[in-house]
Amino acid sequence: MALTQFVEINRHLNIAKALQTVEQRPCWMMFDAEADVLYLNFQNPAQVATDSEVTDDDVVIRYAGEEVIGLTILSVSQR
Repeated sequence: MALTQFVEINRHLNIAKALQTVEQRPCWMMFDAEADVLYLNFQNPAQVATDSEVTDDDVVIRYAGEEVIGLTILSVSQR
């Protein structure tokens, strides 16, 4: 059991390292294991996007006007 907990902790630490590279602001996230999607919201409560774009690496960037309000990362387990 202890090894399993260690592996889970390392996964969370990897996410924390990645989040340190983005602009410093509050961030709420939810992982949908069934859909294999990670949702990151920079507004609480989450705002409705007025526009979005999909990058070449399957990340949906959500906008409210000119402001990035969230990311949707597809196929998380394959990264």
